[in-house]
Amino acid sequence: MAPIGIIQSCYSTRNGTPRQPLLVPLARACLIFDPSRVPPASLEGLKEYSHFWIIYVFHLNTNLENLWKQPSKSRFKAKVRVPKLKGGRMGVFATRSPHRPCPIGLTVAKVEAVQDNMVLLSGVDLVDGTPVLDIKPYLPYCDSIEGARVPKWVTEDNLLAVSSVSFSEDFPYTLAECWVKTEKKSLYASPDEFQSLIKQVLSWDIRSLAQRNRPHDYRVEKENGIALGNTSDSDSYQDEKASTHITDQASPIGEITYHLSLEGLDVSYRIDCNGNVLVEKVTISSHVPDNHRKRCNYAVWSDKLRCHKGL
Repeated sequence: MAPIGIIQSCYSTRNGTPRQPLLVPLARACLIFDPSRVPPASLEGLKEYSHFWIIYVFHLNTNLENLWKQPSKSRFKAKVRVPKLKGGRMGVFATRSPHRPCPIGLTVAKVEAVQDNMVLLSGVDLVDGTPVLDIKPYLPYCDSIEGARVPKWVTEDNLLAVSSVSFSEDFPYTLAECWVKTEKKSLYASPDEFQSLIKQVLSWDIRSLAQRNRPHDYRVEKENGIALGNTSDSDSYQDEKASTHITDQASPIGEITYHLSLEGLDVSYRIDCNGNVLVEKVTISSHVPDNHRKRCNYAVWSDKLRCHKGL
């Protein structure tokens, strides 16, 4: 199968991308359809729906090459670590882990606006550059199942919620400096709205299992200034390498600086043992993907959004 479109998302990397859709209402993305495969008439009527399903590929999985080239020889983990079980393992098909025999994802997103070959979405849990295979309208009368049963551990959302999110005194100044350079390619209307996005994202503990399970007196191994921690799970390890920096080899967890990348901006924050998050500053990331250089921005959508919301 060939993708019909690509996602341009506020999430620059896997780290920080929500584990489920609609958890971060302000998380925006632009689905850009391939005009050679998707004629404009295909999107007629789409804006009459509030939400639609998206079928996509987990394109950043670390074992994709083996899965595609030699599926009969590739091995996948029958059990995966589950964040809500604090590292306990569960059968992969009883979870929504991205690490599956066929790395296909299913999510739902809110339709904010439709324009030409693009759709503006919100509440997304998709990383930038995600290939999309298909979309289908969300139909409440058959897609919402009253009385559906799920395991108890699935419903315990507060296990991953943090206690509070606050910002340092210097944060607004660092954001204002970055905003001058990034405003024209942002999906957000103002620095205040972007700050609200940061707060929503960090309202959930986005750290890997290895990071959350690290004792306060844990001495980390460092590689180029990055805290490696527990590397028993290769995919958690990759995320941790990309998201965690440390200033002192023997520092407690509250002294570790974590990094979140949104729209090509690097957000530095700390979290103490009580789950209180302090967002310190934001800088322009030195590792901006190519697809972040030319992007849909808020100005493109502002008129459509006003019409959509009846303004």
